[in-house]
Amino acid sequence: MAMSGPAASRRRWRMPEPMNSERSLSETPMSDLTVRRARTPDLPAVLGLYAELNGGRVATLPQAEALLARLDAYPDYGLYVAEVEGRIVGTFCLVILDNVAHWGTPSALVESVVVASDQRGTGLGRRMMREAGRMAHEKGCYKLALSSNVDAKPAHRFYESLGFERYGYSFRLDPPFIRDEETAA
Repeated sequence: MAMSGPAASRRRWRMPEPMNSERSLSETPMSDLTVRRARTPDLPAVLGLYAELNGGRVATLPQAEALLARLDAYPDYGLYVAEVEGRIVGTFCLVILDNVAHWGTPSALVESVVVASDQRGTGLGRRMMREAGRMAHEKGCYKLALSSNVDAKPAHRFYESLGFERYGYSFRLDPPFIRDEETAA
């Protein structure tokens, strides 16, 4: 039975073809692109990428080193880099979240996606997201989710071109996380 209505027109995330995380991606023009877990020597380049998006405001190198060590303690939470000809040109974080809901099926969350400004529009971001999707698929995730700044319209078009769909609402609460009237009670 064919579906009709809004559900039929929804675009879904297309699962990528299998590949090894350390294997070079074979698409041109960046045939030597490798997506891998970040290592301590990669952190200055990763911080440089984050500085492009955050007006130069980033963690210090010692903070980043400590955070990377913490990430390494979680088996399914990683900072990944995209490397071309020895240069870090992109990064993202991926966490696989175990889940009691959804029949015990995990979900995946990709965050902090950055492509070097001189590499945008080359297909690099698409390949990074394909790798994140491959890893989520390999872990049996029922969804791959992300959030994007409400003003990042080009990023929204990019994610939608990959099959991501807007749904629900995203909420945020900045510290303090407990309002004053709640602490008085």
